[in-house]
Amino acid sequence: MSWRGLTLALALGLAGPQIAEAGSSATPVTPFPVEDSADFSKQIERELASQGARVAMVFRTGRAREDLPAGIRYTHGAFWVYSELETVDGRRIHGYAVHNLYHGEDDRRTSYLVQDWPLNFTQGDVVGEAGIIIPTPEMQARLAAILVSDAETLHQPDYSLLSNPHDPRFQNCTEYMLDLVAAAAWETRDRNQITANLTAWFEPTPVEVSLLERLLGPTVDERIRLEDQRGTIRTATYRSLAEFMTRYGLSERAYEITADFLTEAGPGPTG
Repeated sequence: MSWRGLTLALALGLAGPQIAEAGSSATPVTPFPVEDSADFSKQIERELASQGARVAMVFRTGRAREDLPAGIRYTHGAFWVYSELETVDGRRIHGYAVHNLYHGEDDRRTSYLVQDWPLNFTQGDVVGEAGIIIPTPEMQARLAAILVSDAETLHQPDYSLLSNPHDPRFQNCTEYMLDLVAAAAWETRDRNQITANLTAWFEPTPVEVSLLERLLGPTVDERIRLEDQRGTIRTATYRSLAEFMTRYGLSERAYEITADFLTEAGPGPTG
């Protein structure tokens, strides 16, 4: 094993000041021109509209795929909600607002909820691909209601990059999305009940790391907090969330798309 593999943070491709990274961060890191990021954001909006999605779950990666461990393809996910929006000049238009959980910049062990826009989302992407989950119409309605009234209730601000969805102590962006899906599916806002239900029904993605990596990881990246992990490190991912929703009839589709500007112009930067 190389020294690059000796820390969990490097194994996840999320450490090293020389490399830009946007996991659950609001910081733009895209290597693509802003025009391409804007085109990609519009492409995603058109895709969701073509599916008739009022609420969709969209995922991006702020790290090159080769820097991520097996089973993890995306570093951030958010709810895209079709809404009436007000422009800076006071016009009312319709489009998708993006509901995120981000970790802080000064305190990266604490998260906050923020609504921003499709372009903000794609400016955190470095590969020109997005994962999409389209919930069923009933789940979309329930999720929209939760995002309006109960999003803060289901938010755990103690952030961990590798939060265990079977333990309520920490949360990351994907687990936040999973918790809202569970709240909608079981029609409860009780986080302890949600955790109990997910422990029984949701299978997280295992993250393969050595004992040495587990010991060194928290000293390299303060976002890695392992107090909620027992045995194999497990976390929620696009794949495990998509599989869960498909298995229990909570989604209509789960698939990935590639930015048109890549397929039209050939491969571009990958971070």
